[in-house]
Amino acid sequence: MMSSVPSVRALDVLVIVVYMAALVYIGLRFSRRQSSTERYFVAKRSIPGWATGLSLLATLISSVTFIAYPGSAYDGDWSNLVPGLMTALVLLVVAGVIIPFYRHAVGMSAYEYFGKRFGYPARIYSSIAYALGHFSKMGFVFYLLALTVSGMTGWKTDNVIILVGAITVSYTLVGGIEAVIWADVVQGFVLWFGIAICLAFLLFLPAAGPAAVWHVAWSSHKISLGSLAPDFRRPTIPVLAIYGFFYYLQRYTADQTIVQRYLVAKSDRAALRGIAIGSFLCIPVWTLFMLIGTLCWAFYKVTGETLPAHIAKADQVFPYFITTHVPAGLAGLFLAGLFGAAMANLSSDFNSLAAIAVEDYYRVLRPLASERSRLRVAKVVVAVCGVLCVAVATALAHTNGTALSLWYTVSAVVAGGLVGLFVLAFLCPRAGGTAAWIGIAASIAFTGWASGPWGFPLHNYMIGVIGHLVLLAVGYAASFLFPNRRKAGVELTLWRWLRRTRVESQ
Repeated sequence: MMSSVPSVRALDVLVIVVYMAALVYIGLRFSRRQSSTERYFVAKRSIPGWATGLSLLATLISSVTFIAYPGSAYDGDWSNLVPGLMTALVLLVVAGVIIPFYRHAVGMSAYEYFGKRFGYPARIYSSIAYALGHFSKMGFVFYLLALTVSGMTGWKTDNVIILVGAITVSYTLVGGIEAVIWADVVQGFVLWFGIAICLAFLLFLPAAGPAAVWHVAWSSHKISLGSLAPDFRRPTIPVLAIYGFFYYLQRYTADQTIVQRYLVAKSDRAALRGIAIGSFLCIPVWTLFMLIGTLCWAFYKVTGETLPAHIAKADQVFPYFITTHVPAGLAGLFLAGLFGAAMANLSSDFNSLAAIAVEDYYRVLRPLASERSRLRVAKVVVAVCGVLCVAVATALAHTNGTALSLWYTVSAVVAGGLVGLFVLAFLCPRAGGTAAWIGIAASIAFTGWASGPWGFPLHNYMIGVIGHLVLLAVGYAASFLFPNRRKAGVELTLWRWLRRTRVESQ
């Protein structure tokens, strides 16, 4: 009996091997320059703005984008694009102040700010919250990539996980943030080329032509952002927009991978330009992947082709189309892009986790340690994170994903409220460490209750949003009973920052 799983073609394997080799070369290329943690974590602030932008694009685009976005559009409409659209709004709100503020307020860790503002325990909490949230995400990025590649090629998921883990750790460990960023630049070009190839085949392969494909998609109302009804129990446009706004507000204000992109740029202007480029490039990429999913649906309607029985989920349709309709070599380029998207996410996370381990813990506990010692610890952390993520992804692959809800619940409970904590720190001078901790406790308690079996009345997307607001509201209220006594912390609020920049500009 013929296997229902397609076999990978030799030319596709060659393309993947060349791509992987290029990433390893990039790591080796920058390895000789890694002589200090400042070079290893922020590239001595030497990266041009355009490269920062492409790196941010690769950081925000993952293997989830390649698979889940087309699957979502194939199965329904474009409603899951709404959260991504909020990245532009968040950037307009925070970019002009947050980017230069972080470049002058912290050294290499975003959570240094929370420590300066609320004391070292707040720095510990925020860094742990970030680490747990991203560590859980990394395991699922590995797992989703391996599951998809296995379905497209027939390769064993365990082998894919180990291969991706080994290559990602190797170039991240030896090359530092410079290797991560320049590998992201390569990934950015591969991404756009892969999108163009997929769209061309979806539109022009059917004998009826692109007009027929587009007509079927449009007339079937597949290109829709969903309902505008103010119903917060369903994933309507208002719910998705609010969720997206707070999600990206957290990423731009309290996410080490994004803050590092602020810090690596040559100047404040270069950082702002790079972040703007990366953020605004994400929107067309997400939109085009939604379009790919819609066109996949229209393709099979127009051509009359039937999907085999083993294609049981919408997420499987686009990878199946690639393996059956895109020629060898070009399909390999798509697979390389899929690998690259996951590896760009993972390499950024590995380097950022090493940064907070060294800056928020090792440097504080061992203030007299040498640069060589700090750099050695950073590389050990990268290696350990890689091994642990491979282990988590392998475990998920053998539990049929039953651990998914547990990981998401744990990360949501622990990581909830970082936006509220940042806003409390940045906008409320009277709030000190005690008020902040009361807010943190309230946020964790609420998120734990809402994530449990007690019947949270709104859609689950609102849990994180309300968690941020609870921290902010309770923390601010507590500041009237426990006002801030740390004068140094007050200097790091928006109002003092604006006053300082006005004085310096005169």
